[in-house]
Amino acid sequence: MEREVRQGGGCLVVPVKIVAVLVVLPVRVVWELLAGAARALDRYLLGPLYTYVLGPVLRGLGRVVSFLLKLVFVWPWTALWRYLLGPLVRALYAYLIAPLASALYRYLLRPLGLAAWWAADLLWRYVLVPASRWAYRYVLRPVATVLAWAWGVAGRVLRRAGWVLIGWPLSQVYRYVLTPVGHVVRAVWRTARDAVREAGAEVRRMLFGTPAGEQARSRARTLSSTTAAADAATAAEFSPPR
Repeated sequence: MEREVRQGGGCLVVPVKIVAVLVVLPVRVVWELLAGAARALDRYLLGPLYTYVLGPVLRGLGRVVSFLLKLVFVWPWTALWRYLLGPLVRALYAYLIAPLASALYRYLLRPLGLAAWWAADLLWRYVLVPASRWAYRYVLRPVATVLAWAWGVAGRVLRRAGWVLIGWPLSQVYRYVLTPVGHVVRAVWRTARDAVREAGAEVRRMLFGTPAGEQARSRARTLSSTTAAADAATAAEFSPPR
């Protein structure tokens, strides 16, 4: 692009630059002169003038204004409080408020407090304590006694109902069902056990032979056990219910 501008408009570039320099150069010269004059003025005139003249004058004026403000708004009120209002307030507190408060406490609040304490003591001693004793004697203790009696009756009723509904049927089942069945089972068990023993003894006799005394004792045991089982079964079958 620059090459195109240089090649296409080369005859206009130099006059434009000359005109720009001729216009901007005087402005820049004036700006530099003004800037240098301002720096020189600040350095050699305004700076020393503020440092040695205006600064002290302004500080003095600030002190004067501060003094005048204190003289008008601070010191009068401070003196008024210190020498008039403060002593007046202290005098009012010492000679009016404090005696009034003391008299109010002594002749009104303290008697009212004592009267309230006395009334509360009388109420507690002659109303609340007797009422609580009466309520305990004629209401709470009878109610507690009735509740304890009802609790005991309910326990006895529950025990009786439990015996009638659960305990007595179970005892009857145990007495008239389980006990005879147990006797029969025991008799059958003993009979079967003796039969097994007898069979084992017979097998031993067949294999090895058995002395005469042992054979007699075996027959006696068999006869006695069979008789006892028959008697127990007969007794369990024909015994009347209790």
